Amino acid sequence: MSILPVEDPDDPRVAAFRDIRERDLTGREGLFIAEGEVVLNVLLSPQSLCRPRAVLMAAHRIERRAELLARVPDGVPVYAASQAVLDRIAGFELHRGMLALGEKPVPSDGETILRQLGERAVVLAVSGVGNHDNMGGLFRNAAAFGAAAVLRDDRCCDPFYRKSIRVSVGAVLRTPTAISGPPAILIEQLEAAGFEVIALSPSAREPLTAVRREGRQALLVGSEGPGLPSAILDRVRTVGIPMAGGFDSLNVATSAAIALHHVCDPPQP
Repeated sequence: MSILPVEDPDDPRVAAFRDIRERDLTGREGLFIAEGEVVLNVLLSPQSLCRPRAVLMAAHRIERRAELLARVPDGVPVYAASQAVLDRIAGFELHRGMLALGEKPVPSDGETILRQLGERAVVLAVSGVGNHDNMGGLFRNAAAFGAAAVLRDDRCCDPFYRKSIRVSVGAVLRTPTAISGPPAILIEQLEAAGFEVIALSPSAREPLTAVRREGRQALLVGSEGPGLPSAILDRVRTVGIPMAGGFDSLNVATSAAIALHHVCDPPQP
């Protein structure tokens, strides 16, 4: 593997890495930025559903990350720049010192993903979550507890936003996901595929502990604040997490973690 030095922040070879925060807002047309060693490690792993296009690192990190860089596929360029030049390319102080440009997976639809899952699969269904930190946390929890996929309605933010990927510690890159239209369409797809849809809601009268692990199950969560639409809650089973001290809700990612831990099969040692 050859390392390609970059001395000019305006070098056209690294144009895709320039002004990252601004590009985060305008989109990258099927590409994404992976930031930091943890995420890059996932991108280069066999579990990744994504392909790297290029890597850009601080020059002083190259030698210490030789083993990681050895996994970069042939033909994928690895650029090295001083920290000062790297910061100017990114548009901010890049403390993690490494970036990768990746390709999103080939888009899939919810029906196709659900059809490929087993008879005891658990999926996480997400409606109306627009916060990138929460989205990343949801993917991280889905991967940690063994959910087979994350399905989103059309009101959710893009999980391939740089911050979502970073918060998910790379789980976004290895978890099957799809957009399934409005919330009602998402529910219809899940039910048609034989999934029991279980919505988390502070207003539920049934506790989470009443749920038994059986068959195909989908945990449905909504955005913080407004939560899930009443029309959705009226058509599916709803459960809640009892709380003390007058609290009636948790962060959506925290709630999902508790529920996933309860319904997913225990991981094998």
